Amino acid sequence: MLAHAPHPHTPWPRVAALAAALATVVTVVALAFLWPSVTAEPRDLPVAVAGPAPAVAPFTQALDAQAPGVFDVTAATDRAAAVDLVETRQVYGAVVLAPVPEVLTSSAASPLVAQQLAALAPELGAQVGRQTGTPVTVEVTDVVPLGAGDPRGVVLGAVTFPLVVGGMAGGIGIALVVVGAWRRLGALLGYAAVAGLAVTAVLQTWWGVLGGSFLVSTAIVGLTTLGIAGVVVGCVAVLGRRGLPLGPVLFLLVANPIAAAAMPWQMLPEPWGAIGQWLPPGAAASLLRAESYFPRADTADQWLALGAWAALGLLLLLVGHLRDAGGATRGALAAAGEDRADELVPA
Repeated sequence: MLAHAPHPHTPWPRVAALAAALATVVTVVALAFLWPSVTAEPRDLPVAVAGPAPAVAPFTQALDAQAPGVFDVTAATDRAAAVDLVETRQVYGAVVLAPVPEVLTSSAASPLVAQQLAALAPELGAQVGRQTGTPVTVEVTDVVPLGAGDPRGVVLGAVTFPLVVGGMAGGIGIALVVVGAWRRLGALLGYAAVAGLAVTAVLQTWWGVLGGSFLVSTAIVGLTTLGIAGVVVGCVAVLGRRGLPLGPVLFLLVANPIAAAAMPWQMLPEPWGAIGQWLPPGAAASLLRAESYFPRADTADQWLALGAWAALGLLLLLVGHLRDAGGATRGALAAAGEDRADELVPA
């Protein structure tokens, strides 16, 4: 009988190293996604207090004593001014100090803050009752409520993750399959346009999650997709396949966890909440919320952020124009008639 040659086995040190590396990856991913939820806490939440100045100052001091550092109070002259601050998204809600006191909330801005403000109503009523000698029931008014399509704000709070994953998947696919700088540019623009239309059709027309202009929502989704996918393709164009991990690390492990789509960005540790608003997921979440519920809000910074990321991706693509086949697969190069596949694509 012929002796069979022993089957080759992976050396144990390599097995141990691989297991350790994979465990490290899982730990990093868990930390990236769970860290914001673990460390988030109410801090410096913009709210308004409306009423005569002699009444506003003592109430603000009492509020800060009751909840130190939680609220950042802006004084408003009356209820109308407070409503204006809420509708322009300058504050999350307001307390109206009047003969008939009132708490104004905005569940569309943040259900979490709306609940916190509503919890102030009994204490406010007791305070007024002690001053007047008559029990007072404080009315809580949701000035800008969530829509029927997303009554708890769950979908709007989770919208950034599919946008990030979709943008990365499209960018990686284009970088590996499409050869030629101008063809990659065309693929990026086409993908962003179709993704914008399709995602907005689902969220706004089918599910009724988004409100406002369909075209504006489409532009937000499309520009977000272009920014994420464009940077992925641009990194590959400049660095070759070594640039592939940069997009997932930046957008999935850094930008998405600090996007604060489901909570006020002020609740994240400084300066991460503010930084997250200048990255594509955070800017997109803020823009979609404003377009749906706060048409009077100033959104210039969010549009600037998305436009800048889209421009960065296109710039990187042009910089890598001299190696426009870099990162593509051998199959894509062969299909494109590239005779230097072995030279441009490592084994």
